[in-house]
Amino acid sequence: MEGLHQLVKRIDAFSEWVGQTMSWLTLLMALVTFVIVVLRYVFNVGWIWMQESVVYMHGLVFMLTAGYTLLHDGHVRVDIFYRPLSPQKKAWVDLLGTLLLLFPTCGLILYFGTPYVERSWSVFEGSKEAGGIPGVFLLKTAILLFPILIGIQGLSQVLRSVLVIKGYPIESVKTESHPE
Repeated sequence: MEGLHQLVKRIDAFSEWVGQTMSWLTLLMALVTFVIVVLRYVFNVGWIWMQESVVYMHGLVFMLTAGYTLLHDGHVRVDIFYRPLSPQKKAWVDLLGTLLLLFPTCGLILYFGTPYVERSWSVFEGSKEAGGIPGVFLLKTAILLFPILIGIQGLSQVLRSVLVIKGYPIESVKTESHPE
């Protein structure tokens, strides 16, 4: 069981790293938006690629930090039922929710998203706007990275739940970045 515990810690550390790294895009997105506004309203200048870059960053932040959000229990949950449960019952809810809802959803996104992304890559799809970013195919790749990253964190959640159900103390299963 110690091996499972180490794997949980490694996955959690990876999700934490992805989340912290991607959080810098939020700052960059705010700065680029500020520059766009200043250029547009002060200098009457604008570039489509710069405006599209905000959309790209916004999409990447949301798609690539879903695993980080899951690590920190940031996704929607009906806490009125979950909160009063014992740690073992919470672990069962997390285990079943991940196995029956999260993993199938990730599988469906991968199944239906793969041909969509492949078509985009096959033509190196670019912006439909003149002067736009010629990398739409790169942005669409995030559609496939989303279920992979959240699925990896879901695996950590499954393993953590199994450890709790098997009787490991909840304090030993939590990581520093995963408060109860």
